[in-house]
Amino acid sequence: MAATSARPGMPESESAHPELGAPTTGPPKAAPAGRATASRLAGWALVLGLLVICLLAPKLFIPSFLRTLSAVFMFATLAQAWNIIGGFTGYPSFGNVVFFGLGGYTIAVLMARSHWSFWPALVVAVVLGAAYAMLIGIPTLRLKGHYFAIATLGVAEGTREIVLNVPKVTGGGAGITVPAVGPSATTSYPGNTGFLYYFLALLVVAMLAVYAIARSRFGFALRAINQDEDAAAAAGINTTRMKIAAFMVSGAITAAAGSIYAFQQVSIYPDRLFSVDITVLMVIMAVIGGSGTVIGPLVGGVGLQFLSEYLRQNFTDYHTFIFGAIIIVAVVLLPEGAVRFASETVRQRRLPIMDNLRRYRL
Repeated sequence: MAATSARPGMPESESAHPELGAPTTGPPKAAPAGRATASRLAGWALVLGLLVICLLAPKLFIPSFLRTLSAVFMFATLAQAWNIIGGFTGYPSFGNVVFFGLGGYTIAVLMARSHWSFWPALVVAVVLGAAYAMLIGIPTLRLKGHYFAIATLGVAEGTREIVLNVPKVTGGGAGITVPAVGPSATTSYPGNTGFLYYFLALLVVAMLAVYAIARSRFGFALRAINQDEDAAAAAGINTTRMKIAAFMVSGAITAAAGSIYAFQQVSIYPDRLFSVDITVLMVIMAVIGGSGTVIGPLVGGVGLQFLSEYLRQNFTDYHTFIFGAIIIVAVVLLPEGAVRFASETVRQRRLPIMDNLRRYRL
């Protein structure tokens, strides 16, 4: 299949830049090349500026804020990983936390039981995350919609029960402790600054991976599956292979995040590492930022995590209620995500909130 600027299985007029917002319908409208180039350069300049600030963060912020910033980078990475299978492919996984927990326990078991150092154990965790995604993806990716979501949620809960019931290996409900300090430590504990850089590096890798996917034939195939899987198969796309590959990439990135998180926390427990709340946050961040785009999960992850921390510190008793209300309003007013909303606002030079309400009959 020839690589063109349009997405497979979609009209050529719907070939908008995936990372900038939603595709447009109707006759293609020519945009001034200078404006498009300036917008792209401004976007990259903003990203590079934020990256420089993050690299200088240890000298700019207090240690407690560095830990918060690490959490922001971690959740942005998780949202980006979910975006590959849920946003681009259109398969809403509610069990991605299984790779997070699997990565964390792989690190903990190898470092505590087998006395491995962190970096070789991280490689094993990433490979295991991708392999587990392939194993569970072969049967579950035959399902669609809420059936797939429920199946992946069941896999996550089942895996958590397995971890709970092998206490000689995982510590069971009592948890397991990663040897981070003392003579038993195989890798020195990097502290808040080290983990900040670890999560930042992983986020950069995830962003580059999704950017590459968005501009590749693989990404076009995933969008075709999202739009009409039967039509994609009729066009010659091996939909099964593409879906499994997307799930494997998503699982590998999520497992890497879980691995770093386990090392950071030192003591880990099944109920925390396999908590469905982590998956819910992945989904919410990706959807509110703009699923199926490159920048969307980053915007959603950073924005919602900072918002959550602010509400927790300033509205301790009501932060959950306020946070939930804000999410509901955002989903109602920005059903296609913040990135697509911003893109349409710039293109139309007006706020299309009422258009969204009419379009989705809200």
